[in-house]
Amino acid sequence: MVEMQVYGLAVESDTETPVLVLKSEELGMVLPIWIGAMEAMAISLVLNEVSFPRPMTHDLLLSTIATFGGEVASVDIVDINKGTFYAEIIVRKDGELIAIDSRPSDAIALAVRAECPVRVAQKVIDTAGTKDIEEKVVKKSGWDDELEELSPEDFKYKM
Repeated sequence: MVEMQVYGLAVESDTETPVLVLKSEELGMVLPIWIGAMEAMAISLVLNEVSFPRPMTHDLLLSTIATFGGEVASVDIVDINKGTFYAEIIVRKDGELIAIDSRPSDAIALAVRAECPVRVAQKVIDTAGTKDIEEKVVKKSGWDDELEELSPEDFKYKM
């Protein structure tokens, strides 16, 4: 496993799909992972230090894990198959490591809250990693502008 940092979020210019970008300075590699808009927002809220008076879904999951005596040890991107990434949330409880299957976007949303390592299997890097971030992926997303305009009331009673 290679430890990578959450480099940021971007939008793929052709489809306007959010892209999570992981980066390894050590390897000089980046790993773009296309994710959903809601998951991108959940990650960007933490990256931009936006707080809410009540817990969001990923905050609730982290709190639940802690309440039951566990801690998130790492988030691992373990596989890629036909363009679909697979992740595991690694929870340490009573000295034992427990792997919980997860979508990478949800796992990363949890990782940024838990401030735990994000690790990627070498197979995944070999398959989907790149030395360069393509221009179409790293276009400024506008997430920062949207986040600056958000308030907790924007989420009140909305589904």
